[in-house]
Amino acid sequence: MDHELERTLVTLEEIASGERQLRAVRHPLGFLCLPLLREDPRGICVHLFEAGDRAEPGASPLHAHSWELRSRVLYGRVANLPVHVRSVGDGEEDATHRVFEVHSRSDGVDEIRPTPLLVRSELGPAHITSRGETYTLTAGEFHATALEGPEPAATLVHGLSVPGQADLSLGPVDGRARRTTRRLCDTELTVRSVHAVLRRIHAEQRAA
Repeated sequence: MDHELERTLVTLEEIASGERQLRAVRHPLGFLCLPLLREDPRGICVHLFEAGDRAEPGASPLHAHSWELRSRVLYGRVANLPVHVRSVGDGEEDATHRVFEVHSRSDGVDEIRPTPLLVRSELGPAHITSRGETYTLTAGEFHATALEGPEPAATLVHGLSVPGQADLSLGPVDGRARRTTRRLCDTELTVRSVHAVLRRIHAEQRAA
């Protein structure tokens, strides 16, 4: 077992046993996030994807981070769909989306504000990442991430904030400002989810 995975398992065991207090966050895009480290400019979290995950109404799956991302798949398969965008002039008929800025508040509310920038977007072929593999995304790179197939998946995500970058999403050309919420889960759901993650990781290790 490599050092990174070993440290992650130790942390998850601490959460499962109650030695470390942590509550999962339900992301507006539907997946669960376990925020293991928040230490500007770095962050480390585990993302949990299930087949029944549903995004909040109005939450766009097409987005770009203000931080560099390195994500390792702990189990399952994850699809990343690249989104190629080009700017178009105001009023041009071939615009498909407006760019929105996402401003995250400490209470879990995300303020999604329209910008003047109109773009035309095209989806590229999906990149599939499986257990033990790693994918990276640069800050400002538009994409959508989703579970690939019916089986659950988990990723270990390392983020590094880039000064001057904003979190962005693509929304309707005539879209208005709106809000989404990152909802804090209770301790019971968090611990139950962590136990499920540990079982799946250990099962993968035994099968390897």
